Amino acid sequence: MTDVSLAELCIFACSEAFRGNGEIIATGVGPVPRLGASLAKLTHSPELMMTDGEAYLVEQPVALGPRGYDDRKAAGYLPFSRFFDSAVWTGRRHAMVTPTQLDRFGQINLSYLGGTYDKPKTQMLGVRGFPGNTIYHANSFFFPAHTARTFVSGEVDMVSGVGYNQAKRVPGGNYSGVDLRVIVTNLCVMDFGGKDNAIRVISLHPDVTFGEVQEATGFPLEKGDIVETALPGAEALDIIATLDPHNIRASVIKDNPPARRV
Repeated sequence: MTDVSLAELCIFACSEAFRGNGEIIATGVGPVPRLGASLAKLTHSPELMMTDGEAYLVEQPVALGPRGYDDRKAAGYLPFSRFFDSAVWTGRRHAMVTPTQLDRFGQINLSYLGGTYDKPKTQMLGVRGFPGNTIYHANSFFFPAHTARTFVSGEVDMVSGVGYNQAKRVPGGNYSGVDLRVIVTNLCVMDFGGKDNAIRVISLHPDVTFGEVQEATGFPLEKGDIVETALPGAEALDIIATLDPHNIRASVIKDNPPARRV
């Protein structure tokens, strides 16, 4: 299909991260991860639970952009305290987020860039809830721009989320809940299935080479059984359009390129 955008391919790839997860809360933070989780709910994984992003569980995903809350099909009240008790620390959640940096250990940063903790060069969000989230439940990631500035050499500037770096772990600590799964970017799909949880490439988007991905990454990548990333079919594209009636997805990747390079 020549009219599929790269953003729509990424949404489809993100949806696959939630396949077979069971009855958990799927949280996509940002337009592409959120549309991916919603697409999964409406196609291959109807058992997933969703929130409206505020305080309710919903029976159907809520579309992006302005909407009428009277049309929302709320299935239950879920304020933050209840969300933490019922989903976060119990491990019944899979979140897909977009950090600012990620290193070879899967450690993420969304706190600051450059400088020191007391005097950062660029201040961002802070660690938010990620120290707990990355210990308690599954996490995946989406990056709209795959570069060596996001996939950094060495370590991230500030460790905001736990990864597989054994040197950072406290002796006797319980890290059994650390479960990093999938990384979707504008170039490829990766996972943590390499040796000692090393990041490996498992699919390349159409017309992208492994060499191109490696050049855009600040650390060595392993090769999985690499295939071409699947394109969404007509049904998936219709669902995506319904979930994103204002075409917010077109603004996520620079210039909104097609999935297949021309």
